[in-house]
Amino acid sequence: MTEIERYIIDQIKVLRKKQGLSQLDLSQKMDMNDSFVSHVESQSKRAKYNLNHLNLIAKILNCSPKDFWPDKGI
Repeated sequence: MTEIERYIIDQIKVLRKKQGLSQLDLSQKMDMNDSFVSHVESQSKRAKYNLNHLNLIAKILNCSPKDFWPDKGI
């Protein structure tokens, strides 16, 4: 997993938890397999968010996809 992938995944995790959503909740709101977010957040799995996922997650979390990215490149 690259540094930028880990950063984005971690940012989504923080925002998800702030809103009281479990991994299962977010997976279901995304219409994905129940374990999808769990696999993405696990460093031992190869699952990743794509651009469409990031856009959908931003809608679900009521934020901008820019909220997942660092201010400067990593």
